[in-house]
Amino acid sequence: MQNRSCTNPAVNSRACALESSKIMRTLVCTEPGKLAYSTEEKPSLSKDRAIIKIKRIGICGTDLHAFEGTQPFFSYPRILGHELSGELIDADGASDFKPGEAVSFIPYFNCGTCIACRRGKPNCCTHMQVCGVHINGGMAEYLSVPSTALLHGEGLSFDELALVEPLAIGAHGVRRAGVEVGEFVLVVGAGPIGLGTMEFARIAGGKVIALDVNDRRLQFCKDKLQVAHTVNALDPNAFEQIRDITNGDMPTVVIDATGSLKAINDAFKYMAHGARYVLIGLQKGDISFSHPEFHKREGTLMSSRNATRQDFEHVLASMRTGDVDPKTYITHRVSFDNVADEFESWLNPATGVIKAMVEMP
Repeated sequence: MQNRSCTNPAVNSRACALESSKIMRTLVCTEPGKLAYSTEEKPSLSKDRAIIKIKRIGICGTDLHAFEGTQPFFSYPRILGHELSGELIDADGASDFKPGEAVSFIPYFNCGTCIACRRGKPNCCTHMQVCGVHINGGMAEYLSVPSTALLHGEGLSFDELALVEPLAIGAHGVRRAGVEVGEFVLVVGAGPIGLGTMEFARIAGGKVIALDVNDRRLQFCKDKLQVAHTVNALDPNAFEQIRDITNGDMPTVVIDATGSLKAINDAFKYMAHGARYVLIGLQKGDISFSHPEFHKREGTLMSSRNATRQDFEHVLASMRTGDVDPKTYITHRVSFDNVADEFESWLNPATGVIKAMVEMP
């Protein structure tokens, strides 16, 4: 909280300026449906931590679900934001990083000692602290993160670096599925996570089918990602369309990127015999499907949580080679000062938002 002495005109103005320099603005989700600007002390450098001046904040489904009150493992109040990029101010224990360089970071802070971490799966650490979910995130002027989480920008823009994380989510889901060259991959949901999943399924050699209920997003898949096959899930002949596209076989990989219980349950019927079904999307309810139908297919059901450094590095390399251009996803831009006013509108599909990007001064 800002020092009250700075509201006293009798106090020396230079002292107030010095005091104010220690303060930063934040945007807090105080409860479902409410965002409020606030102030707090800027983070100071500590052992094995880095300080980043935030430049871009991508708005993702997690942020929107938290605002709605539908995000699992979430408590209020919380500073949202984990799709982030910025300028490195200083870092302890990261000698290969230099102050002033553009950076992003891996926003899943793991313990390093639990069973998942010991087995090389820090993305599902039993004590996971996700920035902007379990702990305060990056809707702030400055943020302190573990130095081990830093990622070099190396010529990428702040926009691109803020989009590494959602793309890594898709890349991890594709890696979980073990997509092989030439097989049909049905991606359910053409939001930002789904789009990234389509990109990395393509890079892995899969033949992508996009399934969504929004024709505008399906057209985006065709125009921007060159996805050859798109199907509207609301079409009464959606199943037959997918069957025809796959020459009667049905997809051998199905990946959900919606977080919609209905979409998740419905997609079991699209699995080929021997198919793998990967759930990237997350919701609070119970999954329900026919055991005999699933069993006779010898289906494989997997969840895909977060991403690992391997996935982040794959995304960064794909950006640098031009295999992925995430800037095409950005449909809305807003200054930090206007986020609170515009945030709720991004819940409305009619706005056509795919990715909203917050610009910090």
